[in-house]
Amino acid sequence: MTEQNRQEARLRALRDREYLRMISEQYPTVQAAATEIINIEAILRLPKGTEHFMSDLHGEYEAFCHIVNNCSGVIREKVERLYGQAMTKRERDEFATLIYYPQAIIAERKADKSDDTDWYLVQLHRLVEVCRSVASKYTRSKVRKALPAHFDYIIDELINMDRDDFDKEAYYGEIFTSIIELGRAEAFICAITDLIKRLAVDSLHIVGDVFDRGENPDKIMDLLIAHHNADIQWGNHDIQWMGAHLGNEASILSVVDLSLKYNNADLLEEGYGISLRKLSTFASEHIDDDARFYPAGTDAASASEETRRLAKMRKAAFLMQLKAEGHIIGRRPEYGMEERNILCNIDFAKGEFFGAKLSDTSFPIVDPAHPLRFSAAEREVIEGLKRSFRSSEKLSRHIAFMMQHGSAYKICNGNLIFHGCVPLEPDGSYMNFCGHEGRELMDYCEALVRRAYAAFRKGEEDTEALDFFWYLWCGRCSPLYGREKITTFERLYIDDPAYHKEQDNSYYVYCRNKEFCEKVLRDFGISGKYSHIVNGHVPVRTKLGENPVKAEGKLIVIDGGFCKAYHEKTGIAGYTLIYNSHGLRLCAHEPFDSIEKAIEQRSDIHSEVTVFETRENRLLVRDTDTGKELLDQLEGLQFLMENFRSKNVY
Repeated sequence: MTEQNRQEARLRALRDREYLRMISEQYPTVQAAATEIINIEAILRLPKGTEHFMSDLHGEYEAFCHIVNNCSGVIREKVERLYGQAMTKRERDEFATLIYYPQAIIAERKADKSDDTDWYLVQLHRLVEVCRSVASKYTRSKVRKALPAHFDYIIDELINMDRDDFDKEAYYGEIFTSIIELGRAEAFICAITDLIKRLAVDSLHIVGDVFDRGENPDKIMDLLIAHHNADIQWGNHDIQWMGAHLGNEASILSVVDLSLKYNNADLLEEGYGISLRKLSTFASEHIDDDARFYPAGTDAASASEETRRLAKMRKAAFLMQLKAEGHIIGRRPEYGMEERNILCNIDFAKGEFFGAKLSDTSFPIVDPAHPLRFSAAEREVIEGLKRSFRSSEKLSRHIAFMMQHGSAYKICNGNLIFHGCVPLEPDGSYMNFCGHEGRELMDYCEALVRRAYAAFRKGEEDTEALDFFWYLWCGRCSPLYGREKITTFERLYIDDPAYHKEQDNSYYVYCRNKEFCEKVLRDFGISGKYSHIVNGHVPVRTKLGENPVKAEGKLIVIDGGFCKAYHEKTGIAGYTLIYNSHGLRLCAHEPFDSIEKAIEQRSDIHSEVTVFETRENRLLVRDTDTGKELLDQLEGLQFLMENFRSKNVY
C-alpha cells in the first residue's frame, strides 16, 4: 500500500468514526436504530406524494384560490369515487362545496336557523371517509404531523378505526354526537376539510409570475405563505416587485406604471400601503392629458376625471422610469443595452427614434439637452415611493417568502422547473453573459439576487446586485424574460406595428426538439426516460390547437392564461400539471366566475384532464428525491447496526 493510499484509508476511518459518533447520539441503542430502519423502509414503500405545478397566476386570486381549494379537481374525484352511486349530483355538488368553503356553507345554514344536528352527523361521517381516502398513501406518523392541534387525537382515531368493529362504530358515533352537542361541529368541519386539502396535494410548485395584471397578487401571496409546502420559481414580474421592495428605482417606477395601466392603484395603496399622493400631485402639475396612458380597456371618448388623473400619474411614472433605466444602462455597460437608453436615443429635433417617426414629441418633464436629469420635484416623488416600497410590512413578508421559498430554477424528482428559458443564441448555443451561460448563468442570476437581498437586510445597498433586478426584468440574456427587448416605448410612441414586436429568445424554437431538451436536462444533472422541463411564461394557444406538451413529452409549458386578459388568446383559464404516483396528467381549466358564485350555485371549475405519461410501475417514495435522502439515512443506520453487532451490543 502506498503512502497516499494509507493516508486516504486513515481519512476514511476518521470520517467513519465521526459519522458513527454523530448518528449514535441520535440512535444510542440497537432498538432505537432498528425501529428507525423499520420506519424508513415502510416509508420507502409508500406511493409518491402528489405534486401540483401552476404558473403565471398574474394576480388572479379568486380562480387560484378555488383551484387550491378543489386541489385541481382531486377533491371532486374523491367525492365521485366514494359517493358517485350513493348521492345525487346536487348532493355531491353540495358536499364538494362544503370541503372547498366550509365556513361559507355553515354560515348559510346558520342563517336559515334550522336544526342541523342530522346534517352535521351525515357530513361528519362523509368527511371522515374522504379524509381516510386522502390519508391512505401516507404513514400514520406523517398524517399525525399534519393533524390540526385541537382535534388531532379525535381525527387520528376516526380515520384509523377498524370499520368492521361494530363496538367501535358505536364509539365513533358517540364522538360525533359529542362534537355536535358541545358546539364544536363547525370548528371540526373546518379543521378536517383543511386536512383533506393538505393531504390531497403534497407539494405545490408555482412556476413564476404571481404578480402583474390581476388585482390581488397580495392575497395569492398570503395563500402561498399559509400553504404547507409551496415553492416559487421566480418570474420576470416577480423579480420586478422584488427589486422594487429592495429600492431599485427603475423597478419601482415600472411597478407603478403597470399597476396604473391595469387600474390596480388600490393594490399599491390599500394592499401594500404604498402612497401615490406625491405622484398624483406632481402629475397634476406637470403632465398633460394623454389618452395613450389611460388604463387598459378604457374608452377614451368617455374618460372620467379619475381616468385622466391616473393617466397623468402613469405618464409621469413612465417618463421617470425611462430616466432611471438610462442611469442603470450608463452604469452597466456590461449589459449591452445602450440602444434601450430610450431618452438618449431620441432625436428630439426630428421627432424620431432610430429613424422611426414618433407619434408625439411631448415629453413634459424631459429636458432634451439633459434627458436623464431628475428635477428636485421628481426626486421627491421617487424618494417617497422608495420609502413606501422598502418599508411596506406586507410587501416585506411577501418578498421574504419569495426569497426563502423561491429560486431561479428548481430540480425536483427528475423535473427541471423554471419560468422563462435557458437563453440561446440563434445557432442554438448558450448565450454568454459576463462569462456565464446555461445552468451557470442561472446560478449567477440567483446569487446576485440573494446578494442584493442580504445587503438590504443589513440596511445596506449593493448597487451592482440591485441594478441587476432591472436587467432580469427585461435584459436580453435574462432567463426570466426570454426576449430580445421590451417595446413598451415603441408601442406607446410609434404607430408602425413593425416596431412593436418583442422577439422571443431562440430557446422557444429549439425547445420543441427532444434531443435539445435532453441536452439541457443533462447540463442540469438530470437524465432518464421520465425527466422533463416544466416551463411557464409563454401562453399556450390551446384554442388554435397548440399542445402544451412538446419535444415528445420532454417539455411541458403550463402557462394556460390564468389572467383574464389571456383567456381570449389561450381559450382556457390556466393549467395545473399533476405529478402523482401513477404519472403525469394535465388539467386545463375553464374560466372561473367568482368564489361568491361558486358558493351560491355550488358550482366548480370544469377541468379537462389529459393523462399523457403513465408509469409502468407505481412510483414510490424510494423513487423520489426524499427517497434518495432516506436511502442515505438507511445506509448510515445499517452501518451503525453493524458497529453495534461487532461490539456484541444488543
